[in-house]
Amino acid sequence: MARRLPPLGALLIFLAAVVAPLSYAVRPVSDAHRSAAAELFAASTDGSLGDLESTYEAVSTFKILGVQKDKKLAGKACKLATDTLSASSSPAKDLFHAGRIAAVLGCSVDAGVYDDVASRLKAVIKDTNSLLEFYYSVGGLLSLKEQGHSVVLSDADSTFHAIKALSQSDGRWRYDTNSAESSTFAAGIALEALAGVVSLSDAEVDPSMIGVVKNDIAKLFGSIKSYDDGTFYFDEKHVDASEYKGPITTSASVVRGVTSFANVVSGKLNVPGEKILGLAKFFLGIGLPGSGKDCFNQIESLSLLENNRVFVPLILSLPSNVLSLTSKDQLKVEVTTVFGSAAPPLRVNLVQVLGSDSKVVTTDSKELQFDLQNSLHYLDIAPLKIDVGKYSLFFEISLQDQEHETVYTTGGRNAETIVVTGLIKVDKAEIGIAENDAGTVESVEKLDLLKGTQVSLSANHLQKLRLSFQLATPLGRTFKPHQVFLKLKHESKVEHLFVVPGSARQFKIVLDFLGLVEKFYYLSGRYDLELAVGDAAMENSFILDLGHLELDLPEAPEKAPRPPAQAVDPFSKFGPKKEINHIFRVPEKRPPKEVSLAFTGVTLLPFIGFLIGLMRLGVNLKNFPSLPGPAAFASLFHAGIGAVLLLYVLFWVKLDLFTTLKYLGFLAVFLVFVGHRALSYLSSTSTKQKTA
Repeated sequence: MARRLPPLGALLIFLAAVVAPLSYAVRPVSDAHRSAAAELFAASTDGSLGDLESTYEAVSTFKILGVQKDKKLAGKACKLATDTLSASSSPAKDLFHAGRIAAVLGCSVDAGVYDDVASRLKAVIKDTNSLLEFYYSVGGLLSLKEQGHSVVLSDADSTFHAIKALSQSDGRWRYDTNSAESSTFAAGIALEALAGVVSLSDAEVDPSMIGVVKNDIAKLFGSIKSYDDGTFYFDEKHVDASEYKGPITTSASVVRGVTSFANVVSGKLNVPGEKILGLAKFFLGIGLPGSGKDCFNQIESLSLLENNRVFVPLILSLPSNVLSLTSKDQLKVEVTTVFGSAAPPLRVNLVQVLGSDSKVVTTDSKELQFDLQNSLHYLDIAPLKIDVGKYSLFFEISLQDQEHETVYTTGGRNAETIVVTGLIKVDKAEIGIAENDAGTVESVEKLDLLKGTQVSLSANHLQKLRLSFQLATPLGRTFKPHQVFLKLKHESKVEHLFVVPGSARQFKIVLDFLGLVEKFYYLSGRYDLELAVGDAAMENSFILDLGHLELDLPEAPEKAPRPPAQAVDPFSKFGPKKEINHIFRVPEKRPPKEVSLAFTGVTLLPFIGFLIGLMRLGVNLKNFPSLPGPAAFASLFHAGIGAVLLLYVLFWVKLDLFTTLKYLGFLAVFLVFVGHRALSYLSSTSTKQKTA
């Protein structure tokens, strides 16, 4: 009988590799990101806080994702923040992170503490020429303002110029006046610091300087890198161990800086919408990050892109990348923001379909229908005349309201990859034995590969095995699956795997046994035949038992290769064991019953002698104690003697030696105790009588 997938381990691995790229399709932030964040920040959720920076990253990520925070975590984080803010020795970096933690959690901090922190941060701004010190100080003051504390940067223009003086002609920034190299990551924190200066200023900052910074941002985006799928990201131009941050951290820094600056200045930035969308795709394409810092950078960047004054990216995604022709699945498309919020009214058109070989399948534009209830755009794929296989779909999104075009970006063409599956037709399957020389077929049998026909064949080393069949798609086109194997398994468990080649619709294999005798290790006997056909787009992939072949091969020469040792199943030792057949030795001949009884009587003679001895000695109970205590010990002593005698009888009748000795040991201890008490009484009584 035929069995469904997976046919063979190799096929399973191959199919996993084929379908795996589809799992990396861009999808909005989901519950999977929330679970990943909770796992990555597990130490924080358990109440074990790290440094100020990692604590802020944890609480900020939880707030953005709406993850319920433990009260214990919030309490410890607030205490850490307030202690840092109150300490007079805390540097600007620690005050910056502590202020942000307090802002996120709404920690209660005395106004006097905030006044002291503000004055200390303003003093740092006056005396520094370091970009990082500007960033921490301005950011710390901004977090105080966000909590309702009155903070004004009176010398905002001079601070703005001091930060701008560190910029370079390509839109990047230096960390300080002594730095020889500029950095893209530094550009992000510089823009964020400049945005903070504008927010803290009590007057309008020089508009000409704002325009220069806007021009720097345009230059910065001119150096952005991209992939072929429309994904954009920022990276450093040079690799320096002390400054290199990596694409995720660098891109997150630029997103924070650009969105912060765009939110505090008037007018639009000269940044193409497709690059903003490409950055969103980059962060979504990360999937589930592997570290807490990457998770924070991803989630915070996406939250800033979700609502900013540059462009809000709209993400096109497919709920399912696998469509079945058999089930008549519809092509469904979602268009949302990066956090899955509903998009404004828009149209989605399928403008082009390419096959796996990059050949154009159709260029007829088809508008997808909108399902208002489920917020989905859908299209029937039957009119597209697409067959099973892998396809690239190209969509165009157009906003219905022109006013939305200045707010949202759809990025022009959007490409998605799908796999279309269906039932494959299997026809004209035959198997037979042919002569080696003339090629004439001696026996041919028809096979039904979908129902499982089994055959019984026989051949020798001068003959050939022929197997052929045809495969066609639901639309009658040629279909070549990724994996087609024929397996011959000898009764000794030795297996041989052959790839069945195909040309056009027909798959055919001819096994010439004369040339395979060494491969078969000259093993004659029964071979089970098994055919495996599988593909990611083939819904009726199968592994089929074709029957068996009795193969007669010549004797192996002296130096012929030997079959490999078969692997031992490690669980075989737990299976049923072979039944043990044992014949016991014939018992030795025993004496007659009368002789045994006579010897038993002889063993009683010592006991009879003991009784006679007691009578001759004149045994009496005159010295038996009369008091209750001594009388009890004396009675127990005599009972113990009787128990020992009874134990001897049981040893003779039933018990073995070791059991008897065990019980005798207990009785001996008992007799020593009660006997000592009884004899002590008799000894004291005798002493009193002599004294009297």
